[in-house]
Amino acid sequence: MRLYAIGDIHGQIDLLKDAHERIFRDGGHDALIVHVGDLIDRGPDSRGVVEHLLQGRRAGRNWIVTRGNHDRFLPAFLNTPDWIDPGLASGRHWLDHEGLGARATLDSYGVDIDQPHEAVLVDARRAVPQAHSDFLGTLPLWYLHPLALVVHAGIRPGVDLAQQDEQDLVWIRKGFLESEADFGPLVVHGHTALDRPMRHRNRLNIDGGAAYGRPLAAVVIEPGTVDLLTEDGRQPMEIE
Repeated sequence: MRLYAIGDIHGQIDLLKDAHERIFRDGGHDALIVHVGDLIDRGPDSRGVVEHLLQGRRAGRNWIVTRGNHDRFLPAFLNTPDWIDPGLASGRHWLDHEGLGARATLDSYGVDIDQPHEAVLVDARRAVPQAHSDFLGTLPLWYLHPLALVVHAGIRPGVDLAQQDEQDLVWIRKGFLESEADFGPLVVHGHTALDRPMRHRNRLNIDGGAAYGRPLAAVVIEPGTVDLLTEDGRQPMEIE
């Protein structure tokens, strides 16, 4: 039994393809690969990332993609233009919050963000394929495998999986990251960028900071073991 997982991508299409290749070399082209979300924003080619994952799914690849908080911004803007994510402490719109990465995402679709919101919306609705919006807007919030629970940000301790709130699943940090609770399955997540992936007793953070110029993590999980996949092969990850 084996499960592969890839961390937060953030528009880094070349890093994503490289991560897939590392997995293919280890487990073949039919390997089960789960992506923890945040496909878009900040990096140079969000459109390319979405298209690559869509094409892989259409080709029958055994790929699962869970929903990250950033994956909600683009489809929400297209469908509910005034929506502001309640998870944002700033209370600012996606287009107006430079750090979120809307500019990079819209650039990848050929949309100029330096115009009134109404004009950005018109151009974005023309430029973004409906298939991309539908894909991002319908990603599952979690994926449960015999070896792990994969979710973008984490879970609220003490709450049944079926009762978890979407805001927690895509945004949670406080209450989860410091928890020593036994969650049952190993929780594999991203969302909180680190200098490197880190394995804990009850969770595995695989957001290695690809959005900020660091490598895109790919890991392989087997009963009792977790390995980081590098260009030189497997590198065991010890509990820290």
